[in-house]
Amino acid sequence: MITKQDIIDSLLDLGLKSGDEIEVHSSLSSFGYVDGGAETVISALKEIVGENGSIFMPALRLSKELPLTETDRKLGITTKIQILPENCEHSAMGIIADTFRKMPDTVTNDGIFRISAWGKSANKVKDGLQYLIHNGGKALMLGVDIYKLTAMHYVENLLPENIKNYFPLSDEINNIYPPDKFLIEAGDFPVKPWYTIQNTAYEKGVIKNGLIGNSKVMFFDIWDVVGLYEQEIKNNPYRLYGVRKDIK
Repeated sequence: MITKQDIIDSLLDLGLKSGDEIEVHSSLSSFGYVDGGAETVISALKEIVGENGSIFMPALRLSKELPLTETDRKLGITTKIQILPENCEHSAMGIIADTFRKMPDTVTNDGIFRISAWGKSANKVKDGLQYLIHNGGKALMLGVDIYKLTAMHYVENLLPENIKNYFPLSDEINNIYPPDKFLIEAGDFPVKPWYTIQNTAYEKGVIKNGLIGNSKVMFFDIWDVVGLYEQEIKNNPYRLYGVRKDIK
């Protein structure tokens, strides 16, 4: 059984401290049994960062990936996710993030790609994660890897248009799955670019690892990792995504 004090002790050893402002992504099931569940994890985080710190968590209105039908596969669909209503009880963000979002002292911004926040800079959530990214925010990944780091998306506007549009959706797909109700992807890049960035970050020593129960924990300055991604997008986007520069 993992207690609140176990979580606090492990995160303090990792370097989390009072006054830190953090982007948190999590999987409660990765820990094993946590006494008190999601509320215990949130309480531990709040106790460490304190009233002079801030906690930001994803509140995206997205379901978990839905199973693909045979028709989906024939159309080339590789990912199918439903856009959830504003008042959704559960989401793909996990029980810790969902619990955090519904707490009375949490502030959540608007839109599909919402963010929830608590603490000193909670009012900055109107701009999503921009404040954390550019003001020394840290990332805390509890049982999840780089592909849950929402901040990475904030530099993808710099991608070349032919990479952004590498897997266009057909009219048939959009008719079956209207874009205002579903998030659909129709292809996979030859390489996983975010893992390349994660590996580079490890090589540079900017990611600290820890363990809480069975949960692998990653802790780092957000910009140390997102900045690497921005640099590669600017300098080597086609190599990063494993595609040719002359793609249409």
